[in-house]
Amino acid sequence: MAKVRTRPETDTLYLDFFFQGKRCREQTSLVDSTGNRRRLQAVLDRLTKEIRAGTFDYACYFPNSRNAAHFSSNPHAAAVGVPFARVVGMVPASMETPPFHAFAKEWYRQHEIEWKRSYRKTVQGALDQHLIPRFGEIDIGRITKEGILNFRSALGKLPGRKNKNGLSAQRINHVMGVLRRVLDDAADRFHFTSPYQRIKPLKLAKSDVEPFTLAEVQQILQTVRKDFHTYLLVRFSTGMRSGEIDGLKWRYIDFERRLILVRETVVNGEPDTTKTYDSARDIEVSQAVCDALAAQLAATGHVSEYVFCNRDGKPLDHNNFTTRVWYPLLRHLNLRPRRPYQTRHTAATLWLSSGESPEWIARQLGHTTTEMLFRVYSRFRPNLTRQDGAAFERLLNSILPASLPDGGPHA
Repeated sequence: MAKVRTRPETDTLYLDFFFQGKRCREQTSLVDSTGNRRRLQAVLDRLTKEIRAGTFDYACYFPNSRNAAHFSSNPHAAAVGVPFARVVGMVPASMETPPFHAFAKEWYRQHEIEWKRSYRKTVQGALDQHLIPRFGEIDIGRITKEGILNFRSALGKLPGRKNKNGLSAQRINHVMGVLRRVLDDAADRFHFTSPYQRIKPLKLAKSDVEPFTLAEVQQILQTVRKDFHTYLLVRFSTGMRSGEIDGLKWRYIDFERRLILVRETVVNGEPDTTKTYDSARDIEVSQAVCDALAAQLAATGHVSEYVFCNRDGKPLDHNNFTTRVWYPLLRHLNLRPRRPYQTRHTAATLWLSSGESPEWIARQLGHTTTEMLFRVYSRFRPNLTRQDGAAFERLLNSILPASLPDGGPHA
């Protein structure tokens, strides 16, 4: 009896039927799903009907099958067999699709205009380091779900950063995301079903926020090198991301209205656009922060267009700051090591503990809604009553020294 069956090793469907007394099995590129089973069952019903009517031509349905040579051509064959077979992926994809490396390079060229510079590097790295070495010579239509899962498993065994065993789940998901996009585009173009079906991303460990307490912020600001005092004051007071504050230019500071305009970032030492459309925002700052920035302007305004720069007038190097200033400072103060990004979380939690409005805080951070605010910082949320930043300004003034240190270019 003719049936639609599944190959367990690839999770793809095939037709199992008898013709001229011989059992025939013809593989398709369709993954096992209710919709694909329905489509193949329609093919099988038509095929069976033609066999009974004596009009079935094996080569018409399966022109690239080895079985086709065993059966003579039928002059009464249904002319619709081949195109119908192509629609449901009956023709082996290897006969119709280019090698993965060729299609991937074309795909990258067509889409790179859509991406930020930093994301282009991420995609290129995934292709060059992992995907092309593994799939490069394979016809893209012959890549199977089994091959994809084996590849993902192999990624988990590669050396990770700092000699860790295996790439991180986040990195693996990035690489697999590029593979999925390439396969999906190829499937659309060459009319086969992408094997990247029902493959879920790896679960990421929930990273808990570790904000500094008010007392710890005070310790840090009182102890940090003078040339980095204003830099950390702005980070703790605005919640700016590392790339945002490192890419901050003087033209984006509105002293009169006490605003910092987030319009650019620095990624890997190069200027770039903001992380998302909504990340471009106007941050309200306190008078104390404005005064500190005015002092910084007097010290470095003639050196560089960047607010915080090195001696060459270029943006601060994030890795250099982290290893030479940030972590040594935390060790000196016996504070638990945390990434500089925690200054952003600190600003959010201090705003919440001050009683500022969630809507105001979300705008400061560049979030479109308050959903993430409540989800990430729920345990830091008191009764929220204020909405203008005044409460936080009073809190900030209580921890700042009476006189501000002179700013200057950083070593």
